[in-house]
Order: sequence, then C-alpha cells, then structure tokens
Amino acid sequence: MAEVKEKRNTKKNIKLLVRFLKGSKLLFAASIASAMLSALADMVNPQIIRMAIDNALGGKEPSQPQFVLDFVDSLGGFAYLGKHLWIMALGIVIVAAVKALAQYSFRVCNTKAAETLVKTMRDSLFSHIQRLPFAWHGQNRTGDIIQRCTSDIDTMKNFVSEQLTQVFRIVILLVFSVIFMVRMDGGLTLIALIPMPFIIGYSLVFHRKIGKGFEECDENEGVLSAMVQENLTGVRVVRAFGRERYERDRFEEQNAKYTNLWIKLSRVMARYWSTADVLSGLQVMLVVVFGAAFCISGRMQAGEYVAFVSYNAMLVWPIRMLGRMISEMSKAGVSLDRIAYIMDAEEEKPSEKGLKPDLKADIVFDHVSFSYENSPEMLHDISFTLPAGRTLGIIGGTGSGKSTLMALLAKLYLLPEGSGRITIGGVDVKDIDTAYLRQNIGMVLQEPFLFSRTLKENIAITKPHMTMDEIREVSSAACLDETILSFAKGYDTFVGERGVTLSGGQKQRAAIARTLAQDAPIMVFDDSLSAVDTETDAKIRAALRARFGAASVILISHRITTLSQADEVLVLEKGRIAEQGSPDELKSAGGIYQQIYEIQSGSAREGGPYAG
Repeated sequence: MAEVKEKRNTKKNIKLLVRFLKGSKLLFAASIASAMLSALADMVNPQIIRMAIDNALGGKEPSQPQFVLDFVDSLGGFAYLGKHLWIMALGIVIVAAVKALAQYSFRVCNTKAAETLVKTMRDSLFSHIQRLPFAWHGQNRTGDIIQRCTSDIDTMKNFVSEQLTQVFRIVILLVFSVIFMVRMDGGLTLIALIPMPFIIGYSLVFHRKIGKGFEECDENEGVLSAMVQENLTGVRVVRAFGRERYERDRFEEQNAKYTNLWIKLSRVMARYWSTADVLSGLQVMLVVVFGAAFCISGRMQAGEYVAFVSYNAMLVWPIRMLGRMISEMSKAGVSLDRIAYIMDAEEEKPSEKGLKPDLKADIVFDHVSFSYENSPEMLHDISFTLPAGRTLGIIGGTGSGKSTLMALLAKLYLLPEGSGRITIGGVDVKDIDTAYLRQNIGMVLQEPFLFSRTLKENIAITKPHMTMDEIREVSSAACLDETILSFAKGYDTFVGERGVTLSGGQKQRAAIARTLAQDAPIMVFDDSLSAVDTETDAKIRAALRARFGAASVILISHRITTLSQADEVLVLEKGRIAEQGSPDELKSAGGIYQQIYEIQSGSAREGGPYAG
C-alpha cells in the first residue's frame, strides 16, 4: 500500500462522517433521544428513595421543588405515603419500566442506524473504488484496501453507535448529578469534584500516545491482510515452487510484529486504566468518608446521603467512560483517516468532450512517448497506423512496451501533454467518452482473470442476456466448447477464485470467449494464446478471421506462428519500433524478427532472448 499518511483536519473528517450518516441520521437521533430518556429515569429513582427515607419515614421537612410537592400532595402527602410505601415502590417500578422501554428503543434504533451507516460507507467506498484510475490500483495493495473497507468501517461503526450516541446521556448524567448533589450539599460536591480535573487531564495526555499506537496497529494489520490475500490468490505459485515454509516464516514474522504492537499498546492502555481506576476509587472513597462524617454530625440526612452516593456513582461512570471514549476516538480517528485516503483519491476524469465516434476506423499512434510514475521512459517516439479491419501483430522482448501500448489505447493510463497523440478515425482518444471507448475495445489481457462464478456467467459477463446458443458460438470460436461439455456440469461448472480450477490454456480460452461475446470493432489479444498448443492456436486464429473479418485486431505475442497471418508486424525493442513490415518481408530482413523466426522454426541454434 502506498505509504501516504496525510492527516485530514477535524473539519474535513466531520464533513466526511456527516456524508456517511446520510440515511441513518433520524435513527441515530431517535437512539440519542432514548438514551437521554433513560438517563433522566436514572435521575428520578434516587430522589424517590431520598423522599421515602427522609420525608415519608423520617418526617423531615421537605425541600423539593414546588411542582414535586404539589404532586406528592395530590397523592395524599408524605404522611400518607409513609403509611402506604407501596405507592412509592410502584413509582420506582414505573420509572424502571420507562427506563427499560427507553433502553429497548435505544438498542433497536441504534442497531438499525449502525447497520445503515455500515451499508452507506461500504456502498460509497465500493462505488468510489470502481471509478478510481487503473494506476491507483497498481499503487495500492488489494489486501490493505479490503482491510480499510472492512475492519476500519467496523471501527467507525462501533465508535458512532457505542460512543457518540452515549455523549448526550453522559452530559445529562453529569449535569443533573452535579445539580442534585449541589442542592443536597455543596461542600461534599466540591470534594467529589476535586479528582475530576486530574482524571480528565490524564486522559488527554494519553490520547496522543493511544492514537499513534492504534495507527501503527491498523497499518500493520493492512500489511498482514495483503500478505494473506496474496498467498491465497497465488497458492499455485507457492505450491509449485515449494515456498510454503518461506511464506509461513514471512507471515509469522509479520504476525509477531503485529502482535507485539498490540501488546505494546495494551501496556499503555493498562497503565491508563489502572491509574484511572485508582483516581476514581479515591474519589468514591472521599465521598463515602466525608458523607458519613456529615451524616454523623447532622449536616446531612440519611436519605440525602444515600441519594448523594447514587448520584456520585452516576458522576464517576461518565468520567471513567471518558477514557474509553478517548481510546475509541483515537481508533476511530485513525480508521477515518484510512478510509478518507480512499475517498480523497481523485476519480478517473471523464472526457470533457465525451465524443462517441464510429470506432470502425483507422487507429493511429503519432509520436507517442510514455513513462510510468517515477520510472524511466517505457515508450520512445512510437508511430504507426492500423487501418480499419486489418490485423496488426506486435512482438518484442519482455519490458519492450507491448502491453503499455494497449493500456494507452484503452485509456487505462492517460497520455501526458506533449507526449504524442493516439487517434481513432482522426479523433483523439482523450476526447472519446471513456466508457464508450472501453465497451468497443475487446481486450484479452496477458493474465486472464475469471470470477468465482460459473463458466457460463464468466463468458456472458459483457452481455448478461446472451442465449445459450450465443455462448456456445463464442466458446466454439475460442476452441472451448468441446472442453466445457466434457465437464460434469458443462457450462454450469463453477470456476474457483481467479479461475484456479482451470488450466492456463482453459483460462485463456475462456477469456477469449468472453471478449468475443463483446463483439467489439477493436480486438486486442495481449499474449493471450501463450498457454495453448500450436494446433489450438491456429484453430482460434482461423475462427477469429472468420468471425471478425471486419474488426481491427491487434495480436501481441512471442510466437511467430501467431503473427503469421497479420497484415503488418511491429517489432519493439526497448520501447522503440525496431522493425515494421509484413511477416513475409520481416522473415528475410536480417533483423530481430528473422532471428526469432529462425529460432522458433528450429533452423537456428536454440536459445537467445526471443526463443519460445
């Protein structure tokens, strides 16, 4: 994964979070309202207990607000309630029932809101990733992208649903607890609040340390995920070269590093929680000791003391929750930054003109030069013309720029200004609508990719409504129909991930059939016949000529036989056109093509960079 650690400021983070909350705001609002109602219910019961002990049973002069006294009078007064304590007990039960309903409503609304948030985030990320340039995917590891779209989203969900929604409940508990405590005894309230600044300050000091620790853990989890993904998709290579032990040791080394980072972070968290527990315990001890002393001296009533201790517990809980919130906030901040890295990536820009010309026309590369980011120049002053309906063959050594030419034609990479032009029918590909261009260029890539679906679904992926006859027709052209029918389930045979259950030749032929189904006016075969035998190669080329005689075809290959029927052949060497002409002309031109021809035909000593 590209190690980009640009920090977004708080304002941008909030904007992104608000964008993700679209569709779940009302549900979160309902859960917050329910949490606030539950907190208010918590405030009421200690007052009922206090009135029962001090006023109903103890006969003390009431000091409650007038609206409370009026309500008590409507029930018969404190003297009557003292003789009928079941009424006050019933009040406690009613308040508890209200709290239970509020908590139920909170859980239901909060769960719905959280899952809606997750869906919105995943939909947004997936949709955005689909529109990112091809170059971006080459710069970022798939495993790390997956981790950002799963683990980091879950972290955000947990923070919003479990922490942010509790903020309002915590505020109510703090504010009302302090108000009730001050009304009962201001001095004891001051004693209770003495440790609070130390707890808050200590929490803020650890915030930065915890955030940095979570960032390191998250990044290393991404590396671990990428390693697992690469090994699972490349299991054939690992097994074929006997690299199981090497890959296992490599994984265990990274896993040990990841584990040690979490242990290190856990130590920091343990120090934080232990110190917070000591400070919180000290605060409770002060309240209990001084409160008991105030009761003995007659400064505080027994009912007030019981209620004060209850409110103090409600005060300590939010303060202790501050630590968890800071911890989760640190994790969520890191996760939001990692998600924002994807969302901030600039999407592939659509063509400003968005032209949709007839692509059954001449393809012209006019003095094209190109280099990948931070790499030496790959193509040097390439110029050639492919007339409409003709076949162009391209051959050259590894790294000579063959596949790069086709990537530029399909706008998978954009040609920088001043680096030449690529036109189709005289229209610069930059000005052609990107989706339209790619729909009309059928490409069989050098490394064919098949999805974890049936063979039928893979072949018809460009045209989902193809009939079975049409599917079999293109499969026959790719010399695949007979092979598929030999399978127990035929076209309903399920293909493993990346086509792992098929041979290399079968995967290539399936990819060819899929491209033929596209029926595009421009067809590109990027070394896509390398895994099939010579006889099958000839059959496929004959079928292509019969089926797509009017299409412009580009054949990239290391095989001379594959290019033998091309109208013209380009020989690339180190990003330049070394030779150009018909196959027959180049066979005797005394250049690279003749050397390759002689090697592959067996008329020259075997070996050399072009053999095969």
